[in-house]
Amino acid sequence: MSEKTVRVGNAGGYWGDDLSAMRRQLEQGRLDYLTQDFLAEITMSILQKQKSRKPELGYAVDFLHQIEQSLPLLRDAPTRIISNAGGINPAGCAEQVARLAREAGVSLEIAVVEGDDLMGRIDQLLADGHRLANMETGEPLSSIRDRIESANVYLGTAPVVEALRAGARIVVTGRVTDTGITAAPPTFEFGWELEDWDRQAAAVVAGHILECGAQATGGNMTDWDSVPSFENMAYPIAEFRADGSFEVTRPPESGGVVNLQSVTSQLVYEMGDPRSYITPDVVADFTSIRLAESGPDRVRVSGVQGGPRPDRLKVSVSYHDGYKAHGTMIVSAPDAVAKSRRMAEVFWSRLDLEFEETRTELVGYDACHRHLAPPVDPPEVLLRLGARDSEAGKLEEFAKLFTSLILNTVSGVAIVGARPRVQNVVAYWPCLIPASEVTPTVTVTGSGKQFAVAWQPAVDAAPPAADLGPDEEAAIHYEGGRRPVPLRRICYGRSGDKGDTCNIGIVARSESIYRWIRTELTAERVREYFGQICQGPVQRYEIPNLLALNFLLHQSLGGGGTVSLRIDPQGKTLADALLAMTVEVPEEILDAD
Repeated sequence: MSEKTVRVGNAGGYWGDDLSAMRRQLEQGRLDYLTQDFLAEITMSILQKQKSRKPELGYAVDFLHQIEQSLPLLRDAPTRIISNAGGINPAGCAEQVARLAREAGVSLEIAVVEGDDLMGRIDQLLADGHRLANMETGEPLSSIRDRIESANVYLGTAPVVEALRAGARIVVTGRVTDTGITAAPPTFEFGWELEDWDRQAAAVVAGHILECGAQATGGNMTDWDSVPSFENMAYPIAEFRADGSFEVTRPPESGGVVNLQSVTSQLVYEMGDPRSYITPDVVADFTSIRLAESGPDRVRVSGVQGGPRPDRLKVSVSYHDGYKAHGTMIVSAPDAVAKSRRMAEVFWSRLDLEFEETRTELVGYDACHRHLAPPVDPPEVLLRLGARDSEAGKLEEFAKLFTSLILNTVSGVAIVGARPRVQNVVAYWPCLIPASEVTPTVTVTGSGKQFAVAWQPAVDAAPPAADLGPDEEAAIHYEGGRRPVPLRRICYGRSGDKGDTCNIGIVARSESIYRWIRTELTAERVREYFGQICQGPVQRYEIPNLLALNFLLHQSLGGGGTVSLRIDPQGKTLADALLAMTVEVPEEILDAD
């Protein structure tokens, strides 16, 4: 008898991902479970605004379109679907899924996971002495109480497991973690204990690999030109075994690729301390992961270790933080850069207002990488001007003046789009709450049965201090000369964001290269390199099992999320910027590789 495996696929990594991914995974993936992650930190506030205007909304409506397309397949296939598309209103989302199923004549048991929404409890929690202090600044939540728009605690695996035990074919959740929706199927199928830290950590690692969809199957990869095809793009599948090991693969009929680079790139994405990847279920140690290519488009993941879950849960609070506006115009050659700079000078001088923050970006010249961009003479530039302030009136003046420039300054200019629109700024406030204050609930829609899910927190998991660089004795002496090459020649990488901090994971292409970069690519060197971009300190962590270094660039994203005026507020382009760094590499390393 062959060993049991549980095939869990992903069909979306964010709200706005490929609407055909669910149908294609059901057609091609031969899956036991299919997961979808819709919720970034800022998504909850967007959904809260929708629900305030129309109480029946508050969930990711894209999920309904995908379910509707897939109902004929769900009638004939046993695949169970788990998604946090429910957002602020999981019950409303589940009700609409049930309606679509009834209209299509498909019988589906649907379960709803709730208990994450804290909006109605904020005042009581503050009155009970919970400061809900900002994890980055230490300020108490009371300082922004009148501006809060949403507050959701990150739930974990336990309530989703209970929904599966109740027989649900579709599980709709609110703010369950990206990893929790993936960890639940193997936990349920193999009967793993929630305190089996190593297996739970392995499931969390699988969830981290799958959560961003096609980023694990060749999307956003440094060596993008090695991907055979981006047509019919693959979404990843994890095949779990009872011991906690699993293989990452893709449907054979699809595009994309699964290899060490695609999987490792995703592992170092949006990571902090690799030894302490904290979730509501377990603290996973990413330095224990072992990877091996086990066949074409197959990477085996094993050896993952974990520790007890924390006694506090993370809360994502969003709040109103003023207003912002952007305007864009196209400026053509000759002298596109000089004309753009002159246009910006004229605009800010004529506006003659003081803003909390302004930004001038020359898109096509230096907008993403600022001082790191090489000097070029572009045939055209998108001049992008932005401002942010607590007074909406100032932004209205910004918008009115912007369109007045095109006929009375430099030549070869045209407005792109309409007059700038003044937008509300929604900021992100991360904080912690005792897990004992949170009780997830599961409701089975067909029977109306509802039950609470309680789990006992273990110990508080404080992350270890960062490794800021190698010890002196770690330096290795190399014979011969050195040759200047871009870092991309010897490494690949990926970058992401958490608030105003950008993480850049850099992975060596061989062990000899890793031994060299761990002594050469220090936190101090990276901080100096990103001088005009990174305003705070840089932390560095070593991940020797992945031949990787993880850098955290604090205060590098202009506040991050919707607060930022950057064209790249999530730091997605900064890995490419670091990979463009010129490094003097010993010739013996280059010759060997």
